Amino acid sequence: MSQILSLLQFSSKAIAVLVDPEKFVKLDNKTFLNKLQFAQPDFLFIGGSTATRKEFDSCIEILKSYCKIPLVIFPGAAHHIHEKADALLFLSLLSGRNPDYLIGHHIQAADELDNMDIEIIPTSYLLIDGGRKTSVEFVSQTTPIPNDQIEIARKIALAGKLQGKKITYLDCGSGATQTVPVKMIQQVKSIGLPLIIGGGIRTIEKINELHSAGANVVVIGNKIEEDVDFLIDIANFQKIKNGAN
Repeated sequence: MSQILSLLQFSSKAIAVLVDPEKFVKLDNKTFLNKLQFAQPDFLFIGGSTATRKEFDSCIEILKSYCKIPLVIFPGAAHHIHEKADALLFLSLLSGRNPDYLIGHHIQAADELDNMDIEIIPTSYLLIDGGRKTSVEFVSQTTPIPNDQIEIARKIALAGKLQGKKITYLDCGSGATQTVPVKMIQQVKSIGLPLIIGGGIRTIEKINELHSAGANVVVIGNKIEEDVDFLIDIANFQKIKNGAN
């Protein structure tokens, strides 16, 4: 099994910090990087809906030169790829019916990716209603799954597994006011794939709740953009978790 996929599969209480390259250039990079290094999340996810190639490349190169945390691309477009990343989630937006996000961007990136020495992880990506219209919903022009339609989410995730996807990612999107419901996490987890949960997560208590429901990895993005000191809370979470291990 590939290295990053193995880490994702066998994680039970992992945290990923999501860095949006477009917003990264506007942060106090020194403060952010120092606190990121202190927090030591399990993964760094790099991605955003509207980042340019220049912003994306710059973000990857800075982060890769500064820290040793596994760096995983969470692409929003065909140009969101970089040879210095450790892995790329090859996302298919299965909850929508926009062919660009089902296969179109994948075709555009395929040749370039095939010549890069990075781990490619086929991933089912399901957008879940998080209480407000998010950038990923707007850019992808797809409708999120209503958060009470648990069986629909499970069936889509199962179809992804049967297609050969290795991971399921349930996301309410950046800036969501609600998170993926616990019952949905439990049902989707039952198909037997590693599960990543993102969107609307703003407290350590919510992180613990989502892990307990079955999330292998919980992704934090917007909260850190608004309050970089939340990385200190993540550092404390990591110390408690690793001490328990």
